Amino acid sequence: MNSWSAEQIKLATDVLRHADPIMAEIIDQVGEFRLEVRKRGFPVIVQSIISQQISTAAAKTIFRRLQMLFPGKPLSPELIRTLAPEQFQAVGVSAQKQASLRDLVQKTLDGSVSFRRITRAADEEAIAELIQVRGIGRWTAQMYLIFSLGRPDVFAPDDLGLRNAMLRRYSLPESAGRRHFEELAERWRPYRSMACWYLWRTLELAE
Repeated sequence: MNSWSAEQIKLATDVLRHADPIMAEIIDQVGEFRLEVRKRGFPVIVQSIISQQISTAAAKTIFRRLQMLFPGKPLSPELIRTLAPEQFQAVGVSAQKQASLRDLVQKTLDGSVSFRRITRAADEEAIAELIQVRGIGRWTAQMYLIFSLGRPDVFAPDDLGLRNAMLRRYSLPESAGRRHFEELAERWRPYRSMACWYLWRTLELAE
């Protein structure tokens, strides 16, 4: 489901085209903006933790096995809290990720992290709340804002794919640092999320 309205998509596309001729070319090549917004909340962050540093296929398998421990029930802090280390291990969750999940559970239950509050919070406030959790860095929080909350103006300069797309399309030097990427992205405000989405799609075109 696309959380952006048709009017918002048209406005954002027009703004990006006007601000950046290279982005205008990318939009023409990629086509219609289709940002798939996932479900929000606790299960999404659980899946994000599980997905770290393993293949997408492996992450999906482990997450599905974890869900199967509670047939017919959505994952919740209360359910995850009941699992023993052996149960985590049996479905493929490493000790390091178990520690992250237990920290997520604790902080969700004690109110340090509130997904309802995050939904209403400004971007930087939402990121600050999420990165309290062990194993959740700024990149993971930014992906949550883009793909679960549909926030329009998030830029993730530490995303390797995004950096590669920018290097290729904007002829940046291989030595380009974070500051170069952030300065380039300023021209896309207030629709940097859309610009990121289009740049990620260029990697698929290249393949």
